Order: sequence, then C-alpha cells, then structure tokens
Amino acid sequence: MVRLILLLLGHDFIRRRWPMLALVGLVWAALGAAIFIDALDGVTYFPIHVFGYLLLIEAVVTLVVSPAGADTRVVLRKARGVVFLLLGLLVVDEHHAASVILAMLFGVAFLADGMFRMAAAVVVRFMGWRMSFMTGLLELGFAVFMFEPYPTFYAGTVPYCIGMGIFLSGCGLLRQALRLKRLPRRATASLWLSRDLAIHDEEFAEDDEGNVEQEGDLIVHVWTPTGSAEDVVPRPLVDRYIAAVDSKGVISTGHAALEAPPYIYISHYPKQEIDRSQTDFTRVLRATADNDVAGRFQPSYAVESEGWCDSTVQIRFERYNRAQLLAFWHRYSTNETYNLTNRNCSSTVAHALEAALEGSLAEPGAGVGALLRAMFNPELWVAAQLQRRAEAMAWTPGLVLDYARTLRAAIHPTPLGWSTVLAQGSRFWHYARMVQRREPMRHIEAIRDEVNQRKSKGAKHP
Repeated sequence: MVRLILLLLGHDFIRRRWPMLALVGLVWAALGAAIFIDALDGVTYFPIHVFGYLLLIEAVVTLVVSPAGADTRVVLRKARGVVFLLLGLLVVDEHHAASVILAMLFGVAFLADGMFRMAAAVVVRFMGWRMSFMTGLLELGFAVFMFEPYPTFYAGTVPYCIGMGIFLSGCGLLRQALRLKRLPRRATASLWLSRDLAIHDEEFAEDDEGNVEQEGDLIVHVWTPTGSAEDVVPRPLVDRYIAAVDSKGVISTGHAALEAPPYIYISHYPKQEIDRSQTDFTRVLRATADNDVAGRFQPSYAVESEGWCDSTVQIRFERYNRAQLLAFWHRYSTNETYNLTNRNCSSTVAHALEAALEGSLAEPGAGVGALLRAMFNPELWVAAQLQRRAEAMAWTPGLVLDYARTLRAAIHPTPLGWSTVLAQGSRFWHYARMVQRREPMRHIEAIRDEVNQRKSKGAKHP
C-alpha cells in the first residue's frame, strides 16, 4: 500500500518530502517493534481495547454507508466491514477464549497467504519471485508462532499482529523514502517504483511536450474473458479473474487497453496468437524469458474493436496526468516483447493507469496530512490488495477492471468511511458555531432597521 500511496501523491511531493517520509517510516517502524516487544511478557501497555473500539466504529460505519451493488469493490468493502466487526468484538472481549480464537484466525490467515504467495512464486516465476517465496516462508513461520501458546498463552496475539503490521509498513515506507532520495528531477515515479521498469533522468520524453493537451476522458477498456468468448462453461471466479473455457476447450483470457485522446492508445498484443489449449496453458504461465514472444501495439480502439468486438466495460477518468502518461508510453513502447504473465495487455494497462494518475491525491502545500489521509482511505486499501494479488500472480483483465474502478473511487471519493463522517461532522459543527455567532449580529441589525424605519416615519426613538 505504501508504494501505491507514494505514487498517487506524485513525484513533486515525494521528491521534496523524502526526509519527512523517511522519518515517519522510522518512527512508525520503531513503534511497531516496541508494541511487539511489549507483548512478549504478557503485560501490555498498548491500549488494546481502544484499538478494538476503533475497529468496531470503522466496521459499523463501513457497513451502514456502503453503497448497494454486487461489484467487487463493494463486496470487498463489505467484507472488510464484517472482518473488522468480528475482530473488534473479539478484541474488546476480555474472556481468554477470545484471544485463542484471534490467534487461530490470524494463524490461518498468515498460513493461507504464505502458501498462496509461495505457490504463485514457484508457478509464475515473475521478477523477484525468490524474495516473494522467502516472504511466504516468513508468513508460514509467523503462522506457527500464532498457533503455539508460547510465551504468553495467546494473551499477546493482538499486540503481536498490530506491532508486526506497523513495523513492516514503517520499514516499507522508510525503504521507499530512501530509494526515492535518488529520484531524478524529471523522472516518472510510476516507472521508478515499478519492479520491472526503470527510467532515468535522460529518458524522460521531452519530445512529447506538444501532445500534452488532452481531448476527452481517459478510458480503460476491458474485454472480460466471458464477454469475449462464446458458449462459456461456467466456472465462478475463474471466469472473472483468470480465463474462460468454451465448450470446445479453447481458453479465453480477455483483454485490456487504455485510450487517452488524442494520439494515445495502449493495447499490447502478441504478434502471433499464443496456443492456449489446456495442455499447453500451464507451460506458458511462467513469466520467464523462454516464454517471451514478439508483440505488437494496436493503433486505435476503432481498429481493434472493428477487428474483434467492442469492449465489455469502460472506466472513465476525467482528470489525469497526461505528461506522465506520455513519459511512460515513450519508455514502454520501445520494447514490443510480450509475455503472458509478466508483460501482457493487463500489466501494461495497470502500469499506464498508475502513470496517468500520478500525483492525483496531492494538493498545493499539502504535507504529512495528505499522507495520513491517503493511508486511511478505504478505497486505497482495496486497491492495494488487488495490486498485491496481481503482482504475486499476474495481472488479468478482471483484476485491471476492479483496480481501475477502485482507483477512480479513491480519487473521486464518495462520503464513505468513518473518517469522512467525522470530517462532515466537523464541518457541520463549525457551521453551527458560525451561525450561533451571527445570531446576535442579526438581532442588532433587526433593531437598527426598525429604528431607521421609525425615523423615516417621523417617530421618536424609544
């Protein structure tokens, strides 16, 4: 989540404030370590119950004000509310059984995530898969630590997890801040922060300055696997996020593209169709160089849709950073290599969208407040989870669709979440106080008007 927040805050924000970010990360990591160590003896000074009540407030507000609908963003938000409600109730419960249940739940969560991470790393072999595999091993070790009662017989379960989470997020912020210290003056932060792309100062697309003016919205086009195949054999979730299989056994993975009029259309496709039969599909899943094939970029949406079909879903962004999008496209389009899991149509659109939205959460003169607001933005929490899953496995059209929808909601937020409710309440209280202060003035003005009317009629002042 740290990487996504820094990207949306933008190049100027993070380049000027990297010392502040590094200090916040260092303090945050130290706080997490202190909470974890404090819980080792079973006597905690961290206000666990306060944390539990905050979780309950967050859960209740999230569930009450969540919009109706069945799309993934809403489902994830409601699921988050239910999880927070359950965790909050267990945290505030003083019975020892609650601590045991929490330990088992956290243990199962770390175990499942670690196994998924390790399996995805072995199968896909994406860039950095060894580090991801080691992270999965650490998660398995922490799951075992949660399951066994030593040293506090489950009394320190919540402080352990809170401390570990704060420590890891602080380390991530510190690491990114130190890395961004070397950020070139004209570099694109989305490319600099990407794990498989890098850009240097001299590589910025200065020759594209004449094309910065935009005409219309930025549009993310998605052809879902089920929408681009015929006679699909229903397979829940698999059809939505991975691939759809028709009655003849042919696999359709869908497609994604990005359009930013004029001149920009980003659609990466293999030059020769990849064999996607079920017997050969497992082999091409690996993101290794032996699965690289020649690729091509479609010239426009009109040409692509005429040769295939119209996109299933379109997500529009009214405001975006066209200069950064051009810088990304200038760098990316120099290499047409296509890889089904590492450098495909969906990963291309995801990176391009991140470049286009760079700096969208930054405000003039914003400081640490902008960082804190972004950290507590519920939509960014969902987007970070989608990004994390995609980078641990592969970007797919289904994930890009949910990612684009969530980022749009984060940039154009609706009144959701307890932080927004508190902000609205604060504004209402400020308005009420202003009205209260104005009442005596209105009373004086009314008396003055009455006196002026009496004078105009020749009456004496009372």
